[in-house]
Parts: sequence; structure tokens; C-alpha cells
Amino acid sequence: MHPSIEDVTVEGILHALSDPTRVAIFTQIVGANCAQICSQFLMLNEKPVPKSTLSQHFRALREAGLIRSERKGIEMHNTSRCAEIETRFPGLIRAIVQAHAVQAAQRAASAPGA
Repeated sequence: MHPSIEDVTVEGILHALSDPTRVAIFTQIVGANCAQICSQFLMLNEKPVPKSTLSQHFRALREAGLIRSERKGIEMHNTSRCAEIETRFPGLIRAIVQAHAVQAAQRAASAPGA
């Protein structure tokens, strides 16, 4: 279910984060101080996300090695694997998260009514 850190690749990370919904999910998980449950992501950027679509996004993030998911009762609790990835690819995740924040700020500033 979760790849070993030795099996995590830059290409896999970049592919998983090439989808805007997945990068939004991942940055929210990274920014949290605790595990995030899947149902917290049913609304992203003020748009509903179907549960089946969320499942696919979480699977892609897990398979890329970006998150660890643990079932507790009926919920999946998701945490980032940033610390592990940092040892394998220093600075990679920080650069991606910062670039996403810059891009999101630029989009918000150029949005109608901003």
C-alpha cells in the first residue's frame, strides 16, 4: 500500500502533484499539524469533490509515497511523509509547496472581483 522510501521517485512525486486537486489535498495535509481524514476534502476550492474521485486522488498520493494512510474505525487518517522524503530528496517538497502557494496567490489576485 505504501512504497518504501527507497522506491519513491522524483518522477512519481511530480506526476502525482501534476493534478491541481491532488496538489491542493497534499498541501493541506502538509500544512496540518495532525492527520487529516478523507472527508475533510469533500469541498476543495469551494467545489464539491465526489468520494470516488477523492479515493483515486488519495491512492495516487499514497502510491507516489507522498502520504501515509491509516484506517481508524471507518475513516482513513492521512499524514505527509515529508520528513522521509526530505532525507531522500532534500528541499524537493518544500520547493513544490512554496511554488504552489505562489501560484495560488497569483490566481487569487487575478480572479474576477479580487
